[in-house]
Amino acid sequence: MWWATPLPADDAWLALLTPVERTRFDAYRKAEDRDRFLTGRVLARTVLGRRLGIAPADVELDATCPDCGRPHGKPRVPDSDLELSISHAGDRVGLAVSSGTPVGLDVEATTRNSGDDLLRYVLSDAEYTTVAALPEADRADVFFTYWARKEAVMKATGLGLKIPLKSVTLTPPGQQPAVVGSAHDAVQPASTALVDLQCGPGYAAAVAALTPNGLAVTQQWWQSADFRPQS
Repeated sequence: MWWATPLPADDAWLALLTPVERTRFDAYRKAEDRDRFLTGRVLARTVLGRRLGIAPADVELDATCPDCGRPHGKPRVPDSDLELSISHAGDRVGLAVSSGTPVGLDVEATTRNSGDDLLRYVLSDAEYTTVAALPEADRADVFFTYWARKEAVMKATGLGLKIPLKSVTLTPPGQQPAVVGSAHDAVQPASTALVDLQCGPGYAAAVAALTPNGLAVTQQWWQSADFRPQS
């Protein structure tokens, strides 16, 4: 696991984008969205390049959607057993990498509004009852913890929000994070591992892996000075 804060859109970092990625970068209307997208790709290429022993610019990332062919799918490294997941919210950009085990990462800003409609969209009936019973001051943090865990699981499957969030039920607050029920075949409680992550106040984050063997996570902060290309 690597964490970074959004990078400025300067030439050194933009040079690491492919033409397809540059088109996606330019399509974002807000500068903060462009910076988060750029940072995710730079983070992936620099970390994977060091792991593979090649230059960041030589790291191939294929984000082709298997359904429509557009470049917005889960990134992968062709001809490699490396699995990765990128997520961002606010001023946090994260990268999870594993070898041979599908992995999913999600980070959520807990300062966002969380009205009743959103709770019912994300939470199963059992989870909704749990959150509704909490003091109002505690609901947002618990809700976004649920959300980050669920999104991490969906991303690990590669299906994302094609799996309804409320079709999966997780353990309640105060217990080890785990899937306890699923109405979708792609999510199996016995072979899904979940770990909560800490990336600073105001954020909830989790990583999931499709494995029955548990999950050990190492977290590091990415420093641009350690990876910046030489001019």
